[in-house]
Amino acid sequence: MKPITFRITAEQFSTLHAHLFPGDGDEHGAVLLAGISETERETRFLVREVLLAKDGADYVPGKFGYRMLTADFVARASHKCAQQKLCYFAVHCHGGTDSVGFSAVDLESHKRGYPALIDITNGGPVGALVFAINAVAGEIWTRHGTAALTGMTVVGLNHRRLFPEPIPRRNGCAATFDRQALIFGEIGQQHLAQAKVGIIGLGGVGSLINELVARLGVGEIVAIDYDRIESSNRSRVVDSTPWDALEWLSNSRWRWLRRLAGRWSRRKVRIAERVACKANPKVRFHALPNDVTSLQVAQQLADADFLFLCADSMQSRLVFNALVHQYLIPGIQIGSKVPVDAEGRVGNIFSVERLVLPDSGGGCLLCNQLIVASKLQEEALSPAERERQAYVKGVKAPSVITLNALGSSQAANDFLFSFLGLFNASLASAGYRMHFARERKWKAVDVESEETCLHCSGSPRSAFARGDRHSLPCKAK
Repeated sequence: MKPITFRITAEQFSTLHAHLFPGDGDEHGAVLLAGISETERETRFLVREVLLAKDGADYVPGKFGYRMLTADFVARASHKCAQQKLCYFAVHCHGGTDSVGFSAVDLESHKRGYPALIDITNGGPVGALVFAINAVAGEIWTRHGTAALTGMTVVGLNHRRLFPEPIPRRNGCAATFDRQALIFGEIGQQHLAQAKVGIIGLGGVGSLINELVARLGVGEIVAIDYDRIESSNRSRVVDSTPWDALEWLSNSRWRWLRRLAGRWSRRKVRIAERVACKANPKVRFHALPNDVTSLQVAQQLADADFLFLCADSMQSRLVFNALVHQYLIPGIQIGSKVPVDAEGRVGNIFSVERLVLPDSGGGCLLCNQLIVASKLQEEALSPAERERQAYVKGVKAPSVITLNALGSSQAANDFLFSFLGLFNASLASAGYRMHFARERKWKAVDVESEETCLHCSGSPRSAFARGDRHSLPCKAK
C-alpha cells in the first residue's frame, strides 16, 4: 500500500501544538481541514485550516471516552469541508513523547461517526489524528475502507517529520556519502534518498542545481526543459560537449546544416540525466523534454518534496508559485542578471536566490510583484500574434557560469539545511537573498504578503493547500 502522509506549515503546526500541549498534561482537541493530492507515489493531505476546539465549549467530557468534540463543532467543520471540497480530520492528544497510538475507545468512536461523516462531506476522506509531543498517528476513512497514516511533514524554514513511532536506523550508509552523513547523520541521508526534487529549467542554473542535488544523494529528480543545447550556452551547461551541440553542423557555412544542428542537438534534460546518473548511479531520474506550463507536466511535480525554479519566464514563475502553495511544496527561484545599457556599459550585476515557503509571508512571488500580468500576456501570444502587436524581442542577455554558481550553491545549501532541519532557528530567517558581484555583498530582501492573495492566503478564493481539488494555472495540452 502506498504511503499516506500529511503536510502542514510550520505556522499552523506551532498553533496546533501549543493548543494540544499547553503544559497542563490534559487532553485537548481540534479539527484539521485539508486538501488532498493523490499520485502513484503517495496520498498527501494538505492542511488548509486549523480549527481549535475550545475546552469546555467545543471539547467536552465524552459519553463513551474521556473527551469529545461537540456535535455543533463537528457539524460546522464538516459543513465547511462539504462546501469547500476539503477533508475532515479530528485531532486530540495523548501523553508520551516519541510514540503514540489510538486507544480502543478512540477506534470505536471512529466506527460510530466516520461512515456518516464521509457522506456529510460529500465523499471524504475523513479521519482522525492523535499526537504525542514528537509523534503522530492517524486513521483515514474512505468509502473503500480504512488506512493508517505513515507520517507528517512540517514544512517551514526547518522541516520537521513526525511518525507514529521512531523510524529504525539503518546500519551505515554508502561510502560515497560517509563524509556528509557525519554532519546530518544516517537518518538525514535516508531522508535525502527518499526525497523527490523537481528542477524547472536545465540551463546554466538548473544544470548546476541538478549536479549538486544528485551528489547530495537525492533519490529522485524530475527535470523539465524543452530546450536543446547550442554553442552559445554550452559554456554554462554542466558537462555539455561540442558533440552535444553538434558544433560541426552549427558552425557550417551552409544554412540548412545549421538548421539541422538546432533540430538534432541533444536536449538539456538528457545532458542533465547523464550528469546526475554519473554522480549518483542509484538516482531515479525523470527527463521531461517539455514545458512546465503544460498541465500534464506540472502534475508530475505535485508530489515533489522540493522545487527549484531555474527558468525565468513569467508563466513558469506562475506555475511554480502555484505548486508551492497549492501543494505545500517549498521551493527556491534562482537567477542572475547583468544589466547593460545602450552604450554597452555594465551595470550592477547581481545573483538572486528566493526561498518560497508555502505560507502567508513565506515569499510568495505573486505577493512580491515578481509575476507581472503584462508579461504573462506577452508570453501567451503566438510568434505571429507578437509580430502583429509589435512585440519587441529582447536581445540575448549577458550571462556567465560563475554568476549562476553563486545563486545555485546558496540554493542547494538552503535546500539541504531546510530539508534536514539544520538551520539555527534563532538566527536564520526566510526570504530572499541577493549577491552584488561587483560589491562582493550579500543582501537580505524583505518579503511582502497580501491578505487576499490567490496563491498563499487563506481567503475563500485562494488555492492554498487545496491540492488536486483546485486547478493549476496551466495549459490543458
